[in-house]
Amino acid sequence: MSWLNELFWGENIAHAVLLFSIAIALGISLGKIKIFGISLGITFVLFVGILLGHFGFRVNHEILHFVREFGLILFVYSIGLQVGPGFFASFKKGGITLNMLAMGVVALGIIITIIFYYATDIPMQTLVGILSGAVTNTPGLGAAQQTFSEIRQGSGDSSITMGYAVAYPLAVVGIILSILMMKYIFRIKLDKETEEIKKITGNKDDQIELTSLEVNNPAIFGKNIRDIHRLIERRFIVSRVLHTQTNKIEVASPDTVLHEKDRIYVAITPRNREAVIAFLGKTIAMKQEEWDMLDNQLVSRRILITRSEVNGRSLRQLNLRNNFGVNITRVNRSGTDLIADPNLTLQLGDRVTVVGDEKAIYSVEKVLGNQMKRLNEPNLIPIFIGIFLGVLLGSIPFTFPGIPQPVKLGLAGGPLIVAILISIFGPKYHLVTYTTMSANLMLREIGICLFLACVGISSGENFVFTLVSGNGFIWVGIGFIITVLPLLIIGTIGRLVFKINYYTLMGLLAGSTTDPPALAYANATSGNDAPAVGYATVYSLTMFMRVLSAQLLILFFC
Repeated sequence: MSWLNELFWGENIAHAVLLFSIAIALGISLGKIKIFGISLGITFVLFVGILLGHFGFRVNHEILHFVREFGLILFVYSIGLQVGPGFFASFKKGGITLNMLAMGVVALGIIITIIFYYATDIPMQTLVGILSGAVTNTPGLGAAQQTFSEIRQGSGDSSITMGYAVAYPLAVVGIILSILMMKYIFRIKLDKETEEIKKITGNKDDQIELTSLEVNNPAIFGKNIRDIHRLIERRFIVSRVLHTQTNKIEVASPDTVLHEKDRIYVAITPRNREAVIAFLGKTIAMKQEEWDMLDNQLVSRRILITRSEVNGRSLRQLNLRNNFGVNITRVNRSGTDLIADPNLTLQLGDRVTVVGDEKAIYSVEKVLGNQMKRLNEPNLIPIFIGIFLGVLLGSIPFTFPGIPQPVKLGLAGGPLIVAILISIFGPKYHLVTYTTMSANLMLREIGICLFLACVGISSGENFVFTLVSGNGFIWVGIGFIITVLPLLIIGTIGRLVFKINYYTLMGLLAGSTTDPPALAYANATSGNDAPAVGYATVYSLTMFMRVLSAQLLILFFC
């Protein structure tokens, strides 16, 4: 039975894989258990790892170090790919206010951490672990550990992980408690908030409406669509035209000439709706089915872009109208319809609505792909190119005045920044960055599970002693203050100063702590998507700043 003893208590690769598998499988299973409607989710892998470490299970240091760092890279890189496309878009319109408030939550957490650093004898690396746990931000924990290991030349500190572990459970409760306290402090009535959010979301500028119009403006009689666009300077797409004089229907092009009482089928945004209708003519009661019945040779079909050659090319460059006699009226990207502007750059996974002859559309399908199987095939080359560039960027030392140690973005910051940039600018350079949601989620979950299992096993030996010795309960109290105080302060400012709807405020508070359980609670309470929109608006920048701030605190104070 020596082989069995070696498998469970040795330090070979099989032993390491066995421990990782036990920690991950058991942790995920236990994480699904809900107490008062709240579950810790995948973070329970950390606690199972701590339990294994407490009972004497060990993993070879070199194996543990490699798996931990590689898991962290996979996790933060996948996060970057996910949040990247919406990173800069989140600053538009009301997103600026929400993001500034979220940065206020981040800044207050950092200030409170620094105050405790000077007011107590707790080292900064431990406080950064508590801070990461208090805001349920695992990438921040990874960044802190990796940065501390860099400046100490490979020597880590288990107190970072222990600070995170003791602060995390109460933080999940504290975030939801803060949301509830905001409701009772301001005596919020949910019915009134629901009515307000309906008024706010009732007219979305990004949505596209399909409208039938009759041309009756003498100023545009005899002019082509290209000239009409120049006259009104509003975004709209004419899909089809029914010429009253000839009773013939055609696919609209920039050279299509409009005459009196011609009927046109237009894709338009709510923002431009009134202006375009007033300029072109008047609305008429004709639906798409009626247009299709006028000419059975003319069809409308959605085509999925799956060919990598199309990725990063604009509609103007494809020139589908002149080549095939078809018209693209709108582009659906991640569930949102976009106006098919000639300068719009297409990406893998986009769905374009094409109007034209059946044979022509069949030819367009060959150009664009329309093969779901291609999207299901993993694009591993861009992923590992991105990881290579991320590790390279993370390893570059930057020297700043007042900091004796050169600053590095590390294995957390480097891949995160590169992933965000690649997801935004990659398609412009024909780099295929598309991954299905399931593939991204799988990569992300594998990475974070390996990371949590490693830090749990390595920290388990001293965890219980730290918790019961007296310091552990102090850490829990500090973590709870870091969790609740910034949320209450910023929540109050958001409600009193900026008059933010309570449902959006719930999403803001959950997103500023990157806490999925709080978002789940907010969604269940609201019954609408306002919390999810608020969460998504601030998530990208918050995640980035949590990782960066954890590194900077270690560099400045350690």
